[in-house]
Amino acid sequence: MRFAPREARLLRAAVWPAVLLIAVLPWGARADNWPTWRGPSGDGSAAGTGYATSWGPSQNVLWRVKLPGLGASTPVVWGDRVVVTCAIDGKDGAVCLDRSGKELWRRSLGAEKPGKHKKATGANPSPVTDGERVFVYYKSGELAALDLVDGSVAWRTNLQTQFGEDTLWWDLGTSPVLTKDAVIVAVMQTGPSYLAAFDRRSGKLLWKHDRLLDAPEEAAQSYSTPMVAAGDAALGEPAEVLFVLGADHVTAHDAADGRELWRVGGLNPTGHKYFRSIASPVLVADLVVAPYARGGTLTAIRRGGSGDVTTSHVAWVRDDLGADVPTPAERDGRIIVCTDKGRVECVASTNGETLAKVELPKNRNAYSASPVVVDGRVIVIREDGQASLLAWPGKVAEERLEVVAAGGGNLEEMTVATPVCVDGRMFVRTHDSLWCIGEK
Repeated sequence: MRFAPREARLLRAAVWPAVLLIAVLPWGARADNWPTWRGPSGDGSAAGTGYATSWGPSQNVLWRVKLPGLGASTPVVWGDRVVVTCAIDGKDGAVCLDRSGKELWRRSLGAEKPGKHKKATGANPSPVTDGERVFVYYKSGELAALDLVDGSVAWRTNLQTQFGEDTLWWDLGTSPVLTKDAVIVAVMQTGPSYLAAFDRRSGKLLWKHDRLLDAPEEAAQSYSTPMVAAGDAALGEPAEVLFVLGADHVTAHDAADGRELWRVGGLNPTGHKYFRSIASPVLVADLVVAPYARGGTLTAIRRGGSGDVTTSHVAWVRDDLGADVPTPAERDGRIIVCTDKGRVECVASTNGETLAKVELPKNRNAYSASPVVVDGRVIVIREDGQASLLAWPGKVAEERLEVVAAGGGNLEEMTVATPVCVDGRMFVRTHDSLWCIGEK
């Protein structure tokens, strides 16, 4: 190891000021909303108490809604609205429900491009919302802004029509992210790769930055989602910074124009041909923590600097721990890593040391959903729907990660989306349904 209508006016009145900087909001901010797949603070942490500690198809299910088609995206929640993407009659689509499970609207867009892999679909990317519009993206390249109140299309475009076909070997997975003015999508693949920013109001292309890095074959391909943070003036950063993981590198960009600020390479020192990346980075204070190497490594990078900072800004590296698909969570300066096989470790952000760990029961099904930290527990869900609750380690010297006795449950459906925890309710999206779990 190395180290409008009244309803619309009321809904929009809840919108925070124009900036959505999820990665740097204090924990608990906007606890009643879940605007992006990693939650209100962008790190897999949730607020609130009173969540159910056990559930099943007939236990603590407040409602279950069968969706009109398949999808693997994580829902977003704003106010009383829950939005999830899925296929609708062979088209890319989105469905909006209220928190009681009543459908409020559904919207179909362009033709669906179905998934190849058994656990993937044409609606893998998760939506993101600013409380006024919800931005949706699909394997087909379709990107659209929908009105959160009625689902009307504010604007739409198709990245593959504009900039070239998808050359990923598998199914598009990266989700759009929001900055003060833009919705940004990362396209990292064999051949032309880039970041593209579109005006949130009009859909006009604001900038496009080519991200061409020397990564071999499949290693050039990435399914990870960038992170956005407020810049730190003391580090010489601009107002907003975009951190991107993929193609054997982590790069930082000025979110206003896409220009590269710095890069760290060396994530694939042997030139492995198949180190495509799926898990996304997580921000912990002034560190960007990047899982890589198909779950083989975890690299912490200090923010700031310019140019190639590979030799100067790597704080620590774990070469015995990582996550291939699940994105780590962060709470109180500690990082929760769940491997695809169910090894869960709590790691100190200061030096990468393991503070606590647990091995979940062996099973032929893997873990794809990312862990969520809420109400003193860590929730991890296996692909067959089996969930486990782990006690969050205390701040005392003796740290422990323990499986909560009789905690968790099994919805007995394919689950790769991350659970959403809001106001004592947990929304779990399976491939064909949306479940709401809570104490009755």
